[in-house]
Amino acid sequence: MEIIIKPSKLKGEVNIPPSKSLSHRAIIAASLSNGISEIENIILSDDIKATIEAMKNFGVEINKEKIENRYKLAIKGKDKFELNNNVINCNESGSTLRFLIPFFSLVNDEVIFTGENKLIERPLETYYKIFDENRIEYSNDFGKLPLKISGSLKSGIYEVDGDISSQFITGLMFILPILDGDSEIVINKELESKSYIDLTLNILKRFGIIIKNNNYKNFIIKGNQKYISNNYKVEGDYSQASFWIVSNLLGNNIIIKDLNEYSIQGDKVILKIIKKMGADYKFEGNNLIVLNKNNLKNIEIDAKDCPDLVPILSVLASFADGKCRIYNAKRLRFKESDRLKAISSQINLLGGKIIEVDDGLEIYPVKDLIGGNVESWNDHRIAMALTIISTKIKDNIYLSNAEAINKSYPEFYNDFKKLGGKIYV
Repeated sequence: MEIIIKPSKLKGEVNIPPSKSLSHRAIIAASLSNGISEIENIILSDDIKATIEAMKNFGVEINKEKIENRYKLAIKGKDKFELNNNVINCNESGSTLRFLIPFFSLVNDEVIFTGENKLIERPLETYYKIFDENRIEYSNDFGKLPLKISGSLKSGIYEVDGDISSQFITGLMFILPILDGDSEIVINKELESKSYIDLTLNILKRFGIIIKNNNYKNFIIKGNQKYISNNYKVEGDYSQASFWIVSNLLGNNIIIKDLNEYSIQGDKVILKIIKKMGADYKFEGNNLIVLNKNNLKNIEIDAKDCPDLVPILSVLASFADGKCRIYNAKRLRFKESDRLKAISSQINLLGGKIIEVDDGLEIYPVKDLIGGNVESWNDHRIAMALTIISTKIKDNIYLSNAEAINKSYPEFYNDFKKLGGKIYV
């Protein structure tokens, strides 16, 4: 789908969608719990649909109730799974794939994990190394999906490099506590994306699972634990809020609703970043008000713990007073797109000046951006970032593959239009 985005200014209120990271984790934890859990404030983005369908294939009963434009899930969990379908299609969701691969241990059958588009080639070497060390049978298509696997993980010591995706660690954390015997996850190198591990540990604790965190160097896991059903309401997503936060600093006026001021989400660091650039904000209850700032200081941004913010921060940095640098972002080359190449190339097409380096971006300020033809690279965060930049230029943007937003924020364009944005198919 191609859309035309006409220059406009945005004003009003926007309800932030629930955290995708927390939604995945809550659905999975509830699925492992005996009894019925109610998970509230869910949006059925493509990624969340992938996790729901995967859990159904593992034999979990999930019923949906629509409440306005959100859903409440009633999840009847179980600690012993029976496959309804041994093919688990993770669509394009890296979280679904990496969180659920260890679940093959809970069934006495071969499980086939597959996916779509870029997910087929997302790296899984961390798991392959674990399978080789534990003599677990598996096969793939020259390192790509589909992955066929059978057998079971055993309790023990698992070594994982800290500079790869934290999703592998989360996947192990879901399963190791319910195995016979104690386990330990040992982190080699410094752990990146610590905040995502914090989200996992927090959700596990809510559902009765305790894992001891030894300063992110190793995690001690008692075996034979039991998940306990629980009701949980997912809080607003700071990674999605970041698009509207940046929008305010581009001259718009939006009240951002449904955010937890005390959230432990890693992407909440967006507030520290804008403050460092000279802007300010305040909370009124769960409403965030960003105070506009015309002159933004140039800064250096360490993306190690907030990689999802890089596309929209690239937009913001293009309007700073001087050169900005984003570093420790090499893992973005293996997301839904090569996000470093995607966002730099597309902003440059609009008149920006971004130089791509091995582990990040060098972003130079520009006086004016022009319109033109751009491409989402089938990446939701690229599509949303390019939509927000339209509020700061004078000409139309023609965005192709705009439907990529369905992966995480299906109502994004509707929210944009309600705020005064002008979008035409």
